[in-house]
Amino acid sequence: MTTPAPRRADTLFSDLWFPDETRRIRAEVRDFADTVLRPIAHRLNTTPESVDAFPHAAFKAMAAAGIYQIPYAADVGGRGLEFPTLATVTVLEELAYYSPSFASALFDGQAILVGKTLERAPAHLRDVYLPKLIRGEFIGSFATSEPEASTDLSVASMQTVAEKVEGGFSVTGVKRWITNSPVADHILVLCKAGESLTMLLADMRHPGVSVSAPDLKMGNHVQLTADVTLDKVFVPDDHVVGSVGSGLRTAVGALVLGRMGIGAIGVAMAQAAFDFSTHYISQRKVFGKPIAAFQHWQFRFAEHATQIEMARTLYQKAALLHDKEGRADLEAAMAKVVGSRLACDVARDAIQACGAYGFVKELRGPGTPFPLESIYRDAKIGEIYEGANEIQNWVIARQIFGRDITG
Repeated sequence: MTTPAPRRADTLFSDLWFPDETRRIRAEVRDFADTVLRPIAHRLNTTPESVDAFPHAAFKAMAAAGIYQIPYAADVGGRGLEFPTLATVTVLEELAYYSPSFASALFDGQAILVGKTLERAPAHLRDVYLPKLIRGEFIGSFATSEPEASTDLSVASMQTVAEKVEGGFSVTGVKRWITNSPVADHILVLCKAGESLTMLLADMRHPGVSVSAPDLKMGNHVQLTADVTLDKVFVPDDHVVGSVGSGLRTAVGALVLGRMGIGAIGVAMAQAAFDFSTHYISQRKVFGKPIAAFQHWQFRFAEHATQIEMARTLYQKAALLHDKEGRADLEAAMAKVVGSRLACDVARDAIQACGAYGFVKELRGPGTPFPLESIYRDAKIGEIYEGANEIQNWVIARQIFGRDITG
């Protein structure tokens, strides 16, 4: 394919009910993505994980463009939007259209998991670290998962321990799958402190912190994950985020927003796969007619267009509900399940419809890159991370049947 595929969402989807501020955010971030991410997207999406490959320049460009201002209040240097959650997930869709792993690592991980947790921190932390995050002055990590604790973030499962010492805590343990950790400056660590969980903000430069080489994954290559080992790392008392014993509530608050974000990233991947493949099969001829002339593919992509519309509306409703009422746990779970599953379904059909041109990463003869291979690899993690889809279905089931039945 030598010509770019048209953005079919522009004709199949309408932002008619959006607030004007959100429409402006979409246009602003799309311009950034077209200018900065599109030219480097193939390299970002196909280069294996390494510290050297981390896109520092694109990260700095995003901060310079003011995109990290979007989720936050004006008093810390943010935009002070009326509907910040809706704007935030809209940013994720626009970034992920070109590079889902860039969006996941450097907006979901950085702006939602780290930033929205710091937003709930005491003023002396919030007012120092959030302005720095907005300006792109540090990279953060959000560390809840461990070798034996990921979905189950209970006191019984958690093995990272914060022992009370004079002036603070001594933290020892191992965290696993920690996004951005190989390049991070600060880390939010969920620890067991006594009989409850506490969230602490630690310095990655502490001599007791060591980080493994980045994990080598099937996809999501920009999202560097690694093991973080903490050996008697001192964290002062004033670096407790929230309060002692409120760590799980603090973590879950950010993860709920992250689940909406994963829904938005899933929609972006589905839309990108849809756009490329429908453009391709409208041009590619077999047996004397375009592939799109076969009713099988007409019906399949009609179904996918409908599902993309529904998934996009669902994540947007979750975000708007959170902005208006401060809570959207059920809708966030639904948005994550639907968006992440849709990305896998559309990518799979897109590859099948495009045949070898869907399966190939790059045609070496003409030097032409193709996007569907990386979308298919990147899509699967959406069904797994930030709370596996089975857990999200359990959250939904609890609302249907009640905790007395579901547990």
